[in-house]
Amino acid sequence: MQITGGYLKSRKINSPKGTNVRPTLSQIRESVFSILKSLMDFEGALFLDAFAGSGIMGFEAISRGFENTVFIEKDRKTFFLLKENAVKLELNPIFYSGDTKKILEKTDKKFDVIYIDPPYREGLYEIILHIIKQKSLLHPEGFVVLEHLKETKIDFCGFNIVKQKVYGEKTITVLNIGNQDMLF
Repeated sequence: MQITGGYLKSRKINSPKGTNVRPTLSQIRESVFSILKSLMDFEGALFLDAFAGSGIMGFEAISRGFENTVFIEKDRKTFFLLKENAVKLELNPIFYSGDTKKILEKTDKKFDVIYIDPPYREGLYEIILHIIKQKSLLHPEGFVVLEHLKETKIDFCGFNIVKQKVYGEKTITVLNIGNQDMLF
């Protein structure tokens, strides 16, 4: 798998093997960062790759100008591969190994972009969005990006839909903080 933009463009990373791994397609990565670039300045920004896998989205973020990325990955083998990819790219991001929900419940970091691409059918979207809102983990001018199946019904928990794009069976939904009166 190759990074598609920025100063690391064309650099390759290794992807985990197995049927539970779905690396984000290059077309979708290009689109996500194009949308984000039209909405914000990446300089000094912090990106959270909440279900990191190979780390391709977080590495793309750094390559395209984000100051740093925080990776969360639960699977131990995939976590070590993720760290190997960072060494290969000569990057020093922040890593957390464990359950995304539990890690987010304990952190006090604020992010400019939070990328959420969990196992599709585990019902994690609303849970993670609720934690983000409840703990104020997103900067007021920040964005949450969800990668999900087109048919997945998601309660966006009071976030505003900024943009939504469909790519075959997948959808990218970009959210920002909704009306503060809508908090839980």
